[in-house]
Amino acid sequence: MKPTGGPDGAARSSIGQDKERLAADFLTRQGLRLIARNHRCRFGEIDLIMGDAGVLVFVEVRYRASSRFGTPAETVDHHKQRRLVAAANHYLLAHPSVLPCRFDVVAMTGQDQVLWLKDAFGT
Repeated sequence: MKPTGGPDGAARSSIGQDKERLAADFLTRQGLRLIARNHRCRFGEIDLIMGDAGVLVFVEVRYRASSRFGTPAETVDHHKQRRLVAAANHYLLAHPSVLPCRFDVVAMTGQDQVLWLKDAFGT
């Protein structure tokens, strides 16, 4: 039986892809350059990989229709951060770089309100 009250898996995937596109467009307007989308490996997935003035940026995009049960940014907990770092290391093994790296979070709510958290993990 499917849970009620929310979108099914296919609808969530479509919403997620749409929000990732919006985040990529937003960051591009801020001067970042898109390098890759949806890098998947056994550790997880990196939504966007971008360049920002000589820095390689790994971006996690989070969306929630409502902040009633917490903000989208709050869902990037310590466990999720560790998985993203492991996925980034996997990416760097396949695509070596001498650039410094950082992890950003783009959090979206409601009517595509965007909160960009640069260096969200404090690295």
